Amino acid sequence: MLTDQVLIAIIVVAVVVLGGATGLVVTRRRRSALPPADRPAPLETAEPKVGDDAETPRDTPTRTLEDTELPEEPPALDKPESAQGRLVRLRARLARSQGSLGKGLLALLSRDKLDEEAWEDIETTLITADVGVTPTQELVEKLRTRMRVEGVGPAQARDILREELIALVNPAMDRSLAVTRKDTQPAVVLVVGVNGTGKTTTVGRLARVLVAEDKHVVLGAADTFRAAAADQLQTWGERVGARTVRGPEGGDPASIAFDAVKQGIAEKADVVLVDTAGRLHTKTGLMDELGKVKRVIEKSAEVDEVLLVIDATTGQNGLTQARVFADVINVTGLVLTKLDGTAKGGIVIAVQRELGVPVKLVGLGEGADDLAPFDPEQFVDALLD
Repeated sequence: MLTDQVLIAIIVVAVVVLGGATGLVVTRRRRSALPPADRPAPLETAEPKVGDDAETPRDTPTRTLEDTELPEEPPALDKPESAQGRLVRLRARLARSQGSLGKGLLALLSRDKLDEEAWEDIETTLITADVGVTPTQELVEKLRTRMRVEGVGPAQARDILREELIALVNPAMDRSLAVTRKDTQPAVVLVVGVNGTGKTTTVGRLARVLVAEDKHVVLGAADTFRAAAADQLQTWGERVGARTVRGPEGGDPASIAFDAVKQGIAEKADVVLVDTAGRLHTKTGLMDELGKVKRVIEKSAEVDEVLLVIDATTGQNGLTQARVFADVINVTGLVLTKLDGTAKGGIVIAVQRELGVPVKLVGLGEGADDLAPFDPEQFVDALLD
């Protein structure tokens, strides 16, 4: 009996001991499963509580509108100068650079006695100014006749000289640019010339002139032989908001010119200006390629203008260049650049007489708007001022 009681007591004690151990293990497991009280919950599991937005704000200073960085605005486009403003400014500059020709002639014509020596001096002055031999002889003959028949003195000599110079420059020539869009296609202007005459600059300046007249312009960078030509032209276009179509360096100029015209047709542009590579007039292969550029363009659109750019400082050499270009491609107008400085004003008369093609634009100086329509009367007045 005693033995049974002892056995029961041992069993009860064992049960109590085992139960306590089990509870301790469960408690420890539960505690280990929970995060420590002082350890913050991971950020990804934290969720906002009610009233969080009403808590006291942090000490971080708030940004004002002035401190906030706004997106950069696109650069403002240049606003080209009006045609009239360019004419006034360029006439004044031309008068400063070319006045010596007019002054020299007026001084000779104002002599008390116009003998053979005086007339020879007048001829020399005109030829030195690149007027050309034949135009000079014609002008001198008319001056001699009028001065003798009309019996005028020095006061009237200036008026006679002005009238005869204007007649020699030929104001009857059509100097307008064919830059009016047709029904289904833009006007296409091809700009050509030898190296270093300022073709790309002329295209950029002409784009500014046309944009100032509210025309939609597309530029074609078909000068693929000069690495910086396309970049230079694109910069000109970006300044006035004109798209530039270009291709890989050394690519086919005719293909790029064709693509530019296609882009102009797609955009319903008013004018497409195509800049071609400068080429020596003595290089037959390059000159033939120029004809190819024009023929390829004409597969999709008519070429309305072919402007030949001539450096006015080259004098008689510029005439030689002009003859070769006129033989290869149908030149419709001339652009005389660098007409200030060392240039001789007579080149205007000589090149027109040589080709029978009008000077349509003149460029002076290095400014973006230093290109203006050529006006015979203003040109002569600038010579005589």
